[in-house]
Amino acid sequence: MTTQNKQSYRFSEAPIWDLQREYYEQKGMKAWNNDQVPQYITSNPMIAAAYAEMIFGFLQDRANKGHLAEPVVIVELGAGAGRFAYHLLHELRQLLDYAGIPLPPFRYVMTDLVMDNVLGWKKHPALQSFIAEGLLDFAQFDAVQATDLLLVVSGTTISQGDLQQPIIVIANYFFDVIPQELIYVGDGHIHEADVYVEYPEDNDSLSPAEMLSQLKLRYEYRQAPEYEQENYPYRDIISVYQEQLEDSHILFPVAGLTCMERLNALSREGFLLITADKGDHLLDHWKFAEPPQLVLHGCFSLTANYHALQYVFEQQGALTLFPEQNYNNINVGCIVHTDQPMSYTNTRLAYRRNIEQFGPDEFFSVKEWIEHQIGSMGLPQILSFWRLGGYDAEFFIQSTTRISSLLAEANDDELQDLVRGIELMWSSFYVMEQRYDLALDSGLLLFEMSEYEQSKRFLEISVGQDPDEVVSTVFYCLAICCFELELEEEALGFLRKLVELEPDHEEALALLSQYEEQR
Repeated sequence: MTTQNKQSYRFSEAPIWDLQREYYEQKGMKAWNNDQVPQYITSNPMIAAAYAEMIFGFLQDRANKGHLAEPVVIVELGAGAGRFAYHLLHELRQLLDYAGIPLPPFRYVMTDLVMDNVLGWKKHPALQSFIAEGLLDFAQFDAVQATDLLLVVSGTTISQGDLQQPIIVIANYFFDVIPQELIYVGDGHIHEADVYVEYPEDNDSLSPAEMLSQLKLRYEYRQAPEYEQENYPYRDIISVYQEQLEDSHILFPVAGLTCMERLNALSREGFLLITADKGDHLLDHWKFAEPPQLVLHGCFSLTANYHALQYVFEQQGALTLFPEQNYNNINVGCIVHTDQPMSYTNTRLAYRRNIEQFGPDEFFSVKEWIEHQIGSMGLPQILSFWRLGGYDAEFFIQSTTRISSLLAEANDDELQDLVRGIELMWSSFYVMEQRYDLALDSGLLLFEMSEYEQSKRFLEISVGQDPDEVVSTVFYCLAICCFELELEEEALGFLRKLVELEPDHEEALALLSQYEEQR
């Protein structure tokens, strides 16, 4: 990118947004590998289950209103690695099967700006059953300008007014990463905060992430009377900011609001928005706000202005639900923008149970604390928290060393629950490139428990995933599993592979010699 060393931009048109787009286009699905871009907090089984409960409640409310025939379309904006969608669909399908009551059908549509990500989801093994059942489709979607949804699997297009059920929109870590306006309230007037960007030297050789980390931003202000005109679309909320704020910088989500307006236009019945972000819905949190700082993690993020979304949609008659308590890590909101939104009782109750009383933010706060206590926890406590988190793979990986140390004192019930938990965890595991091997850790722990059949299955999965990186211990454990299961030929095969890796492995050589002498 060859450019002048310094240049002034309107904040929503600054080059940071182009660099953001370039980062995701270049990285594709690898942007989320090993949490380069944070995704755990909005992609774990617990938050997915909370959303599934709210969607299930919404389907119940539509059924109670007599709308059973037409499908409900669920659109996830910026679906990232796909892990959240997988966990949500897994849980929602279980809820539907368990309830066994008449509900409208649904179709989940994962969207992203980057087409390579869309095609990557389409090929992901974990998503194939949902595709085959007609529950899942995909679409490329540009939040800044797209008006239609062209579905990749079915080949159909969803256009203005096509949907006869309200559209459900899921927006996690979305409103904080799309362009926003930056205004400054001072002396009762609205000012545009222009950003001066100072570029690093020799920036042509820098990647988008390197460029973002080295840019220097400086703000200057000019009065912006266009925001104060009566015909400005969001004049009412701007008036609130003028009257109640002073010396405050406001990230104003014009792109987010217009995106929701375009999605709303697809349906004749309104929308349900469920969203999670670093976002403030209380006006007090914007008082005397400093200029925004880019939070860097490969790309960057800012704070989402949930107060603006809440105010604008409430003015249009929507019901907005946000926690009464302050959030620590992530704020989860629900906006029911339909006719008679208060009549969506099951949706509101699901929000109360799964977000308001104890939700993803509280879970993540507790998890952060527990991570430092694992070394002193007993097996009942580990199993309880693991169950609370929906048998989350990350917590299991963090706990395996401690679990291993507790096996000798564990009772039969605890061991049985551990085996069951591993099976449930694996049944809902979404494979992506990570710094851990879940099948390996599961197989080794099961080996310690003398659960040889299950251990063999997981260890063989691990070997199959990366046959060139197998450590000798795995082949030894597989050999022992096979001996215990009376699969002698398989056992000898694993021992021979082990000796190829470690010619001096005494145990393997002794076992091979023993069995060859018996022949």
